[in-house]
Amino acid sequence: MRAWLSAGVAAVAITLASGAGAVTADRTAAPRTSKAEASAPALTLRRVFGSPDLAGPQPQSLRLSPDGTLLTSVRNRADERQRYDLWALDTKTGAERMLVDSKKLGSGAELSEAAKMQRERDRSLTGKTGVLQYDWSPDGQSLLVPIDGELFLAGRDGQARRLDGTKGALNPTISPRGRFIAFVRDQNLQVASLGQGVAKAVTTGGGGTVHWGEAEFVAQEEMDRRTGYWWSPDERYIAVERFDDAPVHVATRASIGASGTSIYQQRYPAAGTPNALVELYVMKPDGTGRVKVDLGTDPDIYLARVDWTPDGAALLVQRENRAQTRLDMLRVDPATGKSSVMFTEQSGAKSWINLTDAYRVMRDGSVLWRSERDGFGHLWLWRAGAWQQLTSGTWVVTGLVAVDEGAGKAYFLANKDDVLEQQLYAFDLKTRAITRLTERGWWNSATADGTGTRFIVTRSNPQQPPQTYLADASGKRVAWINENRIAGDHPYAPFMAAHRPTEFGTIPAADGTPLYWQMITPKLVKGRRYPVFFQHYGGPHSQQVMRNWNGAMAQYLVSQGWIFFQVDNRGSINRGKAFEDTIYHAMGTVEVEDQKAGADYLKTLPFVDAGKIATYGWSYGGYMSVKMLEKTPGVYAAAVAGAPVTDWQLYDTHYTERYMGDPRQVPEAYAASGAVGDASKISDPLLLIHGMADDNVFLDNSTKLAAELQKTATPFEMMMYPGQTHRVGGPGISEHLWTTILGFLNREVKDKPASSTSAAK
Repeated sequence: MRAWLSAGVAAVAITLASGAGAVTADRTAAPRTSKAEASAPALTLRRVFGSPDLAGPQPQSLRLSPDGTLLTSVRNRADERQRYDLWALDTKTGAERMLVDSKKLGSGAELSEAAKMQRERDRSLTGKTGVLQYDWSPDGQSLLVPIDGELFLAGRDGQARRLDGTKGALNPTISPRGRFIAFVRDQNLQVASLGQGVAKAVTTGGGGTVHWGEAEFVAQEEMDRRTGYWWSPDERYIAVERFDDAPVHVATRASIGASGTSIYQQRYPAAGTPNALVELYVMKPDGTGRVKVDLGTDPDIYLARVDWTPDGAALLVQRENRAQTRLDMLRVDPATGKSSVMFTEQSGAKSWINLTDAYRVMRDGSVLWRSERDGFGHLWLWRAGAWQQLTSGTWVVTGLVAVDEGAGKAYFLANKDDVLEQQLYAFDLKTRAITRLTERGWWNSATADGTGTRFIVTRSNPQQPPQTYLADASGKRVAWINENRIAGDHPYAPFMAAHRPTEFGTIPAADGTPLYWQMITPKLVKGRRYPVFFQHYGGPHSQQVMRNWNGAMAQYLVSQGWIFFQVDNRGSINRGKAFEDTIYHAMGTVEVEDQKAGADYLKTLPFVDAGKIATYGWSYGGYMSVKMLEKTPGVYAAAVAGAPVTDWQLYDTHYTERYMGDPRQVPEAYAASGAVGDASKISDPLLLIHGMADDNVFLDNSTKLAAELQKTATPFEMMMYPGQTHRVGGPGISEHLWTTILGFLNREVKDKPASSTSAAK
């Protein structure tokens, strides 16, 4: 489960202040309206979700060609914001052009069910079409481009040809030296020569519950592992996962659409039930010489990560126990499959291990590794059985971007200077000096070439939607890739004059821990009190309060007279393990307390209508909406719960058991965390929303809650969306969703007479 706020809702913020309740001006001074503001067009829901995207053009999947002369990306169309094409920018001249037009090459064919489910697992692809992924050949002369379930080979000139026999291809790649392409079809791994030849299955037996070369459900959904095969650098071997879903519980899932219902017997590993049986094999590219990797005697483990050493001499496998308290790094001989434990990561008491991609295997066999063993995510070096801590402090390394072994430099992302900002840093492996390479006041992400000599930095702040630039190893901006300045014909330019600022601050949790909040207000009139749209997520592995650009929806809410507010509670990410571990076997406790602390703070503000605080959340946030009404009645005037988990035994093993343990061992923790048993305690207005084809948080969660509410004669409202999955949205749907939400909140909160809300609370 990841942070879902549905249809792009999040705060658009300008950093004005920090510290508890800090302000920079008299909020209740008489408002002044400039001529630009007076003439600015009003934001509408139709425009918020229409085309072109108000955030401006947003190139994604940015990559430099192997020779560095082309920068490629996928970019959404101005007239169809959910369709993407492949673009190329000449790094010498700055000229750019569309390289692959998805409409000209695509067939428009419907994707296979397997492809749809993979896209649902990868949130960045949900609801999008066209060219979403691609792979450069090592010689830089061609690109492998999937479109509508088929593969195309495109040249640098944009000419593309369809590769025969690739219909239904999943997870396509070009091998490291460019001799082969590989993909999964019909649950077997297929390999073909890049230049010629039809793909041939190099595994057999795939079908039914057996899959080769794919990642199992929980790996895709919860471990951020999208593939099930890995080429050795020299192309001598392929490591291939085989999983069998036979032990996995079969959930009967109805996908209810507008014109009919499909019934799926979905293998879904709910908490406390068996996982898929996972095995790993090493074979030659033609499938011969297959050996089984020794993953140990316990079959109930997770295959977390698989990598090769730079020289291809060994396979490195991260094996995680089911309780997610121990992670072993195995070194595997590819010729025999025999393994040995290189090192082990062990969680603390009442805690768990967070998987990471922030590691690199060095040429000398040492490993640069992110660990939370000192309570915060930091870089460590493992060499010949010994550990050495490289970074330290009450801040968190959030990603490892590149390593330049020749120069003795590592480049990482972290919140070293400010919890609300992610910056790129250079780290000298000899002197331990840390140098910030990006500007304060922004939230940054970055990718790099193999040695960290060139960086692609994407940044945003509350008043600027994402910009992307090319930087050198010192962090100096060499060239804009997408300046995206709000001026001229930028889609958001007409609305910028009316753009409202955001304040940041902190409030104390019950244990004194500072909790960060952000707020956007309308232009305040002295003596007037305003309703609050209190958004929350609340779940682990998510940070919501950041100095970044997250869309125009919050600005629309403010334009409608709402104050927008959110706070990051204990249990969320990037504050250290002690901050996270408070939810261990206790979901729905401290998160609810901390959100109430936010509501209590709001009620102290003279411009807030204390009786008109509405709360909204999606997914884990939907669960929180229900728990907040159950545990703190009367605090919120109304709540919206989108796609909530209401019974954690209905959610998957890897996510749920990480935090809650195994329900077969701690049933009392699950009973306390559930949202169904206390449904009759809800006395404030509730709107329940769910997609009727959700294969992540099953519709059963909402129907189970609805049945209990009905059984106990507890009033509530409900809106179901036929054919929609965990993401309810798309053309027309997003507008309807938010018309429904705001119609409910206007009726029950904003427009309700003070005598029946404010006076009562």
